[in-house]
Amino acid sequence: MITAQPITEPLDLDAAFAIRRKVFVEGQGVPAEDEYDEHDRTNARHYLARTADGTPCGAARWRKTPNGVKLERFAVLEAYRNQAAGAALLQSVLQDVEAAHPGAQVYLHAQLPAVRFYERHGFVKEGEQFSECDIEHFKMVWRRPWLTNS
Repeated sequence: MITAQPITEPLDLDAAFAIRRKVFVEGQGVPAEDEYDEHDRTNARHYLARTADGTPCGAARWRKTPNGVKLERFAVLEAYRNQAAGAALLQSVLQDVEAAHPGAQVYLHAQLPAVRFYERHGFVKEGEQFSECDIEHFKMVWRRPWLTNS
């Protein structure tokens, strides 16, 4: 079983950064200077997913912006994909975001292959497709499950 928790220890943050490097920089060719930014060590809240034996396998972060709360840098190591690591991360993040900022707009920029994953978890596409770091994305906004869509 994979679980996800907020990061509180520097070694766990290092593990999250290593996962992001493997997935985004090495795997997708995102320039390191675009992957790591000033938010990493200032105003972002980071999360780490671990397997049952404690192996780090996924990472994510969120931060408050002028537009609401932005979920970012969701990354799962290839060997652990389709094992609910992403769902564990997303559930942990959304629970904490809702506790810290109840009712705030929650949004993210989803890479095209991840759009269906986020739709299954209550996100809807908003606006046109766009490119970030030469990767196609959609902005997606969370529609809380207890609210009716109008």
